[in-house]
Amino acid sequence: MKVPIEWLRDVVALPGDLSTEAIADRLTAFDLKLEEIISSGITGPLTVGRVLSVEPEEQKNGKTINWCSVDVGEQEPRGIVCGAHNFGVGDLVVVSLPGTVLPALAQYIPGGVIAARKTYGHVSDGMICSEAELGMSGEQDGIIVLAPDAASPGDSAITVLGLDGDVIDLEVNPDRAYALSLRGVGRDTALAFGVPFVDPADVPVSVDGTSYPVIVEDADACPVFTAREVTGFDPSRPTPAWMARRIEQAGMRSISLAVDVSNYVMLELGQPNHAYDKSKLRGAICVRRAKAGETITTLDDVERTLDTDDVLICDDRGPIGIGGVMGGAEVEIDGSTTDIVIECAYFDPPVIARSARRHKLPSEASKRFERGVDPLLAARASQRVADLLVEFGGGTVSTGLTVAGGAPERAAVTMPLDLPARVTGVDIDADAVVEALIANGINLSRADDHVVATPPSWRFDLSDRYDVVEEVLRVVGYDKVPSVLPAAPAGRGLTKGQRLRRRAGFVLAGEGLVEVKTFPFAGPVDFDRLGFDADDVRRRQVLLENPLSAEEPGMTTTLLVGLLKAAALNLGRGHSDVALVETARVFLLGPDALKAPIYGVETRPGEAELAALDAALPAQPWHIGFVLAGHRDAAGWQGPARPVSWADAVDIVRAVAESFHVEVEVRSADVRPWHPGRTAAIVVSGEVMGHAGELHPRVAREWGLPERSVAAEFDLDALIAAAPELGPRPDFSSFPVAKEDLAFVVDETTTAESLRTAIAGASDLIETVRLFDVYTGDQVGQGHRSLAFALRLRAPDRTLTEDDIRAAREAAIDAAAALGATLRG
Repeated sequence: MKVPIEWLRDVVALPGDLSTEAIADRLTAFDLKLEEIISSGITGPLTVGRVLSVEPEEQKNGKTINWCSVDVGEQEPRGIVCGAHNFGVGDLVVVSLPGTVLPALAQYIPGGVIAARKTYGHVSDGMICSEAELGMSGEQDGIIVLAPDAASPGDSAITVLGLDGDVIDLEVNPDRAYALSLRGVGRDTALAFGVPFVDPADVPVSVDGTSYPVIVEDADACPVFTAREVTGFDPSRPTPAWMARRIEQAGMRSISLAVDVSNYVMLELGQPNHAYDKSKLRGAICVRRAKAGETITTLDDVERTLDTDDVLICDDRGPIGIGGVMGGAEVEIDGSTTDIVIECAYFDPPVIARSARRHKLPSEASKRFERGVDPLLAARASQRVADLLVEFGGGTVSTGLTVAGGAPERAAVTMPLDLPARVTGVDIDADAVVEALIANGINLSRADDHVVATPPSWRFDLSDRYDVVEEVLRVVGYDKVPSVLPAAPAGRGLTKGQRLRRRAGFVLAGEGLVEVKTFPFAGPVDFDRLGFDADDVRRRQVLLENPLSAEEPGMTTTLLVGLLKAAALNLGRGHSDVALVETARVFLLGPDALKAPIYGVETRPGEAELAALDAALPAQPWHIGFVLAGHRDAAGWQGPARPVSWADAVDIVRAVAESFHVEVEVRSADVRPWHPGRTAAIVVSGEVMGHAGELHPRVAREWGLPERSVAAEFDLDALIAAAPELGPRPDFSSFPVAKEDLAFVVDETTTAESLRTAIAGASDLIETVRLFDVYTGDQVGQGHRSLAFALRLRAPDRTLTEDDIRAAREAAIDAAAALGATLRG
C-alpha cells in the first residue's frame, strides 16, 4: 500500500518536524512493514512556464521541432526547443531550467542534470517536461499541460505537481486488510504516535427513503449491498489536480473525474465501489450466483464464461458485473454519463478470492474484498463518493439510500487479563491491557480477572484470545519483549555430525563445486522428467496444504530436482561449464506413514500429543547432491579441455568418504535418472547409500543439459554414522615404498572395483591399489578385458625385502585368481 505522507497528515495530527523515516520506522515496529520510501529526487529550478510563442521548424530528417519562447517568471523569456506538439501559445507547462536534476533522465544525461545546449540550430535554454521525464506515471502523451489557473509563471513546479512529498510503500500482511487504505494506515499511525485521528469516513449519511431498487438473492455471498444516485453530473469536469496527484502517488492512474473519485474513495476508506450509468441499466439490480453457461464482457473487453460459484451483479438483461472483481462493459460510465448509480457492498471474502483466481482477474477491488472490507462502511463510502462527485462535477445527490441486508455480527473473545503478560514475558498490568484494547477499537466488557472483547468491524483477524494478546503487545511494543538465549547444550564444541558436514563442505569446495540452495519442493512432473517409474518410492511425497506452485505440491525426496533446474538455468545464461552441489534435507515417507493430528492453540500440547506429532513426521536425512556439466578441466597450456565423465562423480564421492575415513565400495547399478551402463552404486557396510554416474541421455535432454552430464546423490547421515570416532593422529611409516604393476585378464562381467578390493585385502603390506588401464581387443579374446593396477607396498617398521615384495605380489595374484582373473603376460 503506497501512502503519500501529505495525505496521511490530513487525517493524523503528526508533528510537523517528524521525518518520513521516523514515521516509517514506527509503522514497521507497529506491524506495517516498510518496503521503500519513494521520493522524486528532483532538485533545482523546476518551474512553471507560460508559452509565449511556438514556431514549427521542419528538419532535414523529416522531423518537425518547435522553437518556443517561454515566460518562466524572469525579466526575459527563455528560448527552448521542444519536439512535442500537444501544446500551444498561452498554455502553462513545466520547465526544467539549467541546473535541474531529473533522476529519470540519468541514463540519457550524465547525472540527469539539465543544461543549456545547442540543438537543431538553436541554444535550448532548458527543457519543457513530460510526465515520464519527471518520473511520473508517463500515461499522458507529450509534455505536461497544466490547468490555466493551476499556477503562475515562475512558481515551483515541484510544489505544484506534489513532487516534494514522500510516499511510503508498506507491506500489508493478509491479516491486516484494513491497512489497504489511508483510513486504516492513519488509524494505526495515530495509535502508534499517540496523536488524534480524523476519520475520513465520518461523514453525515443521508437516508431519506430508498434509492435505486436492489434485490439480493444470495445473502451469504453478499451480506450487504447499497445503492445511491447522483443526477445532473457533468462528465466534462476535470479531476482536481490534488486528487489526481494523490491517486498517482498511490500507484494508480488518473482517468476521468467519475472514475478518479471512485478510486480515491477506495484508497481513502478501503471500500471498493462501482459506478453505473443509470441510463444503461435495465430494471432493478440483482445480486445472485451465476448460471451454468452464462457469459459477460468485462471492462477489459474480454468475454468470460462464468462459473456457478461466481457472484454476479445483474439487471433485467443478465450479468452486468462480476461482484467484487470487475464490472461489465455494457453499463460503464463514459463521456456522456450524467446520472450515476453508486454501488457499495460487502462480499464474502472466499467467494471473491475464488472468482478472481478463476478468471485471472486480480484487481484493486478484489484484493481488498478477498481480505475483508469493513461491512459497516458501505453506506458512508457511498455518501463520500456521491459528495465528491457533486462537489467537483456538479449535480445532485439523492436523499434516498437503498440498503439490502446487514453486516454479520462479530463473535466475542474471552481473555484472562494476565494472559498477555504470561505469553509475552512483558510486565503488562490489567489496566494497560484494557487501555491497549480500547485504543485498537475493541469493545470490552471487563470482569475481575478477564475481559470479553468484541473485535471492531474492520478486524477480521481477531478470532481467539492469542490474536487479542498480539494487539496488546503491538501497542505496548514488540521491542519490550525480553531476549532470552537458549541454554547451551552439554558438551564441548560441535557435534560429530556438525564437524563432518563442515568437513564435507570443505572437500566439495576443494573439488571445485559451487554450493547452491534450492527450493525443497517437487511434483509429479519433475519425477516424470527424472524418469522415475510409477511405483518408485521417491514419488511418495509429503504434500503441502498451500503450495507455492500447483506443479510442485510437495516436499522433495531428491536433491536432483533443484540441482538440475539450477544447472539448466546457469547453462541458459551462458555458463558453459557447471559444477553445482547442495547439502540439504530430503523428506521421505515410510511405508506406514501416519497422518499428523491437528491440535488447537488453547493449551500447550502434552507429552503424548507431542509424541504423536513426532511419530507422524517423515524421515528427513541430510543428503549431498551434485551435478557436473561441460568440462572438468579447462583447456590451457597444460593440454586440451577434458569433459566431465561418470568417473569424476565417483571420485568426488570417494573424496568425501575418504575425508571421513570411511571405505566405500562401488558397484554397477541401473537406477534412474542415471545411464544404465555408467552408474555406480555407493555401498557402505553392505548398504547402498547413494548413486553416482552419467545422467541418462533422455533425462539430460528433458532438463536442457548437455549430453554426458553427470550427477550424484548420497545419504550424508549414513556416511556420518559409518565414520569412526577419530582418536590421536596415527603414526605414518617413514620407510621406502615399493611399487608393482599387475595386469589381469578377466571376464567382462567382472567389475574393476571387485578386483581392486580383492587385491587390496590380499596382504597387510599393500598400501594402495589404483586402476590405471583398461584394454579390450584381440589380444585378450572376445568377452574379456585387461585391467591393470598399480600397487604401492610398504611396511610400518622396516624396509621391505625382495621376499616381502614377492610374497605380497603372489598374494595379490592369488586373490585375483579367486575371482577368475589370470595374470596377463
